[in-house]
Amino acid sequence: MHYDFMAKQKLEARTIPSLRTRDKRYDVFDVLLPSFGIRVSPSGRKAWFVFTRTAGIQRRITLGVYPSMSLAEARDAARISLSSAPAEAAVLPVPVLVLRDAIPEFVEKHARPKNRSWRDTQRDLLKFDAIADLPLSQIRRPDVVRVLDSIIAAGAATRANRALAAIKKLFAWYLDRGAIETNPIAGLKPPSKEISRDRVLNEQELRKCWAAAEAEEWPFGQFVKVLLLTAQRRGEVAEMKWSEIDFDAAIWTIPAARAKNGSTHIVPLAPATIEILASIPRVVGSEFVFTTTGRSPISGFGRLKARLDKAVGGEEWRLHDLRRTVATNLAMLGVQPHVIEAVLNHRTGIISGVAAVYNRHAYVREKQEALFQWAKHLTSFSSKGQMRKQPEMPSRTFGQIFENMSISDRASI
Repeated sequence: MHYDFMAKQKLEARTIPSLRTRDKRYDVFDVLLPSFGIRVSPSGRKAWFVFTRTAGIQRRITLGVYPSMSLAEARDAARISLSSAPAEAAVLPVPVLVLRDAIPEFVEKHARPKNRSWRDTQRDLLKFDAIADLPLSQIRRPDVVRVLDSIIAAGAATRANRALAAIKKLFAWYLDRGAIETNPIAGLKPPSKEISRDRVLNEQELRKCWAAAEAEEWPFGQFVKVLLLTAQRRGEVAEMKWSEIDFDAAIWTIPAARAKNGSTHIVPLAPATIEILASIPRVVGSEFVFTTTGRSPISGFGRLKARLDKAVGGEEWRLHDLRRTVATNLAMLGVQPHVIEAVLNHRTGIISGVAAVYNRHAYVREKQEALFQWAKHLTSFSSKGQMRKQPEMPSRTFGQIFENMSISDRASI
């Protein structure tokens, strides 16, 4: 089945040859003469047309074929057709909203303002490229299912679930806005059953990972080390800013706006971590700690992970598994579960109810001791000898740090 898709632009003689063919035909309307345009067919045929309306009935009139009829000739013919029709003639058909155009609008107006992981949502929606040129109103459940099946066939079953969740939100949003009449995938169940991950790097793999980080060039080597030493999320570490680090107090404060659970998170920094951060060159005019451009944080984690995989070997693992690995090792070192939860900035219910309210500002010292102990164990793997000795405790207390915080940051801890 063929579908007509519409776009609007200023038609110029020099741009007509650059209109490329697609799998399905599409129309390009002229912004200077809105009812006039050109239809490009999969065969390569380009036909001029104009829409007129007589007695409430809309008609498409084919004027000629390019290049036999030039743009100027076609525009003149369109004007003649419009002038000979009643005054109601120059009516442009209601634009068709295709998925390719719907995605950026949804991301910009809905996902980005409300979701800290909007980039993941955008990435998941772009996986529907195979049906991106279909109008939203003509996308059917089997169309979506076919895309999900292809994602699963590529070995990304969990990603298929995320893609379904993203496009469900998109359809629901456009349904609320009245852009479509029905949601074709309402009630569609996730295509694969997710199994909670329990991958933990063993000590040999951990040693190899640390060695690989030492072999990495700036800034990825330092990034992996800080990831391991702090047990924080990949995005939180990658987007770390100099203004968030208090070197005197040896803490890193992740603001609520960047923390996944929306709560300001204080991360004590072990001497080894402070030494690594102090060694990182600052890009003039940039707030980002890990950056190569100064304008944005580092990216390209897929390539980094490929290099780490080559060094570490073993079973498949993800960067996020490093958090679970640190948590497991902290438990082996005797750290209590509620302290590990505090280190990870998790709210899993170990401390809940009224107790959670009264313990919001607790465990900073315990987190500090846990991460200091973990850093001592981890840096013992170093092939470059012992790290330079640092003061055992920071020069400022948490009480002093807390007093200098804004009211909003205090409340969100």
